[in-house]
Amino acid sequence: AQLEESGGGLAQPGGSLRLSCAASGFFFGNYAMGWFRQAPGKEREFVAAITYLGSSTFYGDSVKGRFTVSRDNEKNMMYLQMDNLKPEDTAVYYCTKSQGEAGPPPTWDFDVWGQGTQVTVSS
Repeated sequence: AQLEESGGGLAQPGGSLRLSCAASGFFFGNYAMGWFRQAPGKEREFVAAITYLGSSTFYGDSVKGRFTVSRDNEKNMMYLQMDNLKPEDTAVYYCTKSQGEAGPPPTWDFDVWGQGTQVTVSS
């Protein structure tokens, strides 16, 4: 199983970016997926998660109302639309696959991770 993120880059405060996560090597439509991020010197932070059919989505408090997670099971892709970006959103963003959804989404059993894509928000 492999995950590959893309779409990171430099954005101005208030701007937008769309991250993509391409999945391969497993039946994508069977698994919930998530996004995490990690800024330098900080712990990894839960950003968003989406159930296997995309019927339910979950967000970390710091991105709620600004970020939107979605997926296309026919294309084996997951997306993170990031709007109204803030400098504190600067981090490496990782997509991840869940193999079990017991408890709240940040504690799901995420077993496969991508290499990450850098997002920098600065004027």
